[in-house]
Amino acid sequence: MIDQIKKLKSRLHELEKKLQSPEAASDTQKLKALSQEYSDLKDKTELADKYESTEKQLTDAKHTKQESDDAEMIQLAEEEIQTLTKKKTEVERELTIALLPQDPNDKKNIIIEIRAAAGGDESALFAAELFRMYSQYAEEKKWQTNLLSTNRIGIGGFKEVTFEIKGLNAYSFLKYESGVHRVQRVPETEKSGRVHTSTVTVAVMPEAEEQDSDIDPKDLKIETSTSTGHGGQSVNTTYSAIRMVHIPTGITVSMQDEKSQQQNRIKAMTVMRTRVNAHYESIRQKQESDTRRSQIGTGDRSEKIRTYNFPQDRITDHRIKKNWSNIDKIMDGEIDPMIVALRDEDIKQKLSNTSS
Repeated sequence: MIDQIKKLKSRLHELEKKLQSPEAASDTQKLKALSQEYSDLKDKTELADKYESTEKQLTDAKHTKQESDDAEMIQLAEEEIQTLTKKKTEVERELTIALLPQDPNDKKNIIIEIRAAAGGDESALFAAELFRMYSQYAEEKKWQTNLLSTNRIGIGGFKEVTFEIKGLNAYSFLKYESGVHRVQRVPETEKSGRVHTSTVTVAVMPEAEEQDSDIDPKDLKIETSTSTGHGGQSVNTTYSAIRMVHIPTGITVSMQDEKSQQQNRIKAMTVMRTRVNAHYESIRQKQESDTRRSQIGTGDRSEKIRTYNFPQDRITDHRIKKNWSNIDKIMDGEIDPMIVALRDEDIKQKLSNTSS
């Protein structure tokens, strides 16, 4: 840890010089990146200073106890040693966590895709409820939610909904939500009262900026058409709808919610960059099998991660084998207890890997 602290402080000093250079001042993107790294390292070095200060105080208290002949002074030193030992353990754990390798995507905005899977209309209705759950969670966090595209059904559900959430550390909080969400309940249309099981897939992707995903325009096939509504009928006469295909991967993005072709094109490109980036990142992570095994879940759409059992008022996360009740509150966006449990388990696994 001592070596890590030295490297940390050395890098901070280096960044201070770079931030004062004319080169950084003339490059907005570079200045932003350097400032962000400086802010992150500043927090870590303050924690390192706290750790070193506590360690020095503890050493001084132990020295006082050894050198003193005064019984009262020895007693005070022993009490101080106990307090400082506990404090050092706590600060050391905080610092160890802070020094763990960071996911470079953690601070990014995100794009979430929710798709109805098995279960027909009931699945589509639950997809809409998950969209509402994440939207309300984002609102509580003071994040901004923007709807990108929808494929609705007549009774209020979504066959598919894509939206972005903009906010500091959005990906670090919601990245564990990718996978299959299973719901068990009696649908409103079920007259016999029989419990149905339906599934919805969720994909949470860090939003890719232009520099993150360099897509060659030659690799894109773009088609325009008139927007369509339920049943395929045309809802306007202008060619505003965009269908974009990334030829190397076969990834397709369709966008028609905006009235302007240009707005649909911009939204489609945002989603395309993010999907392509996520595609290649997934390939890279699968090659790093040890890394994948050390994470909470695989982030794959096909992995069943959670079951929402309404009759029993129970939500189960299958990755960490933990249950929660008050399902109505959770569906209203109060998902922090689940996210905290997942993040804590993730940290626990990373700490275990670094010590082994």
